[in-house]
Amino acid sequence: MTNYDTLVEALNNLKQKGFTTDFNIAFDKVQCKATGACLNPSEFEIVAHYRFEGKNDPDDSSVVYVIAAKDGSIKGILVNAYGMYGDAVSDDLIKKLAINE
Repeated sequence: MTNYDTLVEALNNLKQKGFTTDFNIAFDKVQCKATGACLNPSEFEIVAHYRFEGKNDPDDSSVVYVIAAKDGSIKGILVNAYGMYGDAVSDDLIKKLAINE
């Protein structure tokens, strides 16, 4: 797994590697707002994840999920805050996005 110093560096490199869809959390699935494509938790895998801590403000912490559809149809990135600023999600999506390090 590649190590990145900044969120921007990670996003740029991952897009160059073909992870071009920008996903957002839509409570019980991930969704691409540009195309409307949605993936339920059973339809995708987390290929990698990266945590970034805000240097000046702990509230700036985020995690990048690198996502690929199991059928190979779509690859992308989900950026989400963690902690108290994270999005509301379903139990199934929480289990899928849980990071076991």
